[in-house]
Amino acid sequence: MNEDVYFSCDIESDGPIPGTDDYSMLSIAFSVAGIMSSDGFHSRPPRQQTFYVELKPISHNFDADAVAVVAEGGLNREELLTTGSDPKQAMSAAANWINEVAGARQPVFLAYPLGFDWSFSHYYFIRFNGSDPFGFGNALDIRTIYQHKTGCLIEDAKRDQMPEELLPTTAATHNALDDAIAQAELLQNILNWNAKNTSD
Repeated sequence: MNEDVYFSCDIESDGPIPGTDDYSMLSIAFSVAGIMSSDGFHSRPPRQQTFYVELKPISHNFDADAVAVVAEGGLNREELLTTGSDPKQAMSAAANWINEVAGARQPVFLAYPLGFDWSFSHYYFIRFNGSDPFGFGNALDIRTIYQHKTGCLIEDAKRDQMPEELLPTTAATHNALDDAIAQAELLQNILNWNAKNTSD
């Protein structure tokens, strides 16, 4: 049976775009949200299979506001210059873990919002691992999934506008692992939700 494994991902960075001449990814985390097969979506406990690593910055550049945000989640950019994992080792370990968890199934990258987290993850996998276990397009945006399920405009698909019953019990803290787990819960709630007309 062909199946997809849904990996919720969150990254923390010191700026808006990745690159040795731009900014650095400081941490990355994955949480297995569930399995999609021909008979539908099957949730997995989001804390059961997780991956987390903190990375050494690859650039001298950083955005002060971004650094302040990651500090809320417990990351200190200056400390990571010495304590962070080498990006090659970190991304190799992440790829090996994803491939091991997925096995013969297709790994699918999920995030909220997709564009930001995917840009850093994909760049780091290609640059430091040589390949991305998610390929070039096996990625889904959780916000867009909600939008299409409800038929609302993208501007109305923000988390603070979603029904309370969909919101995760895990708080978003700007710690990549906490946020990946929270996103996995959000995805599960959306996929298992019988959406009502938002205009009711």
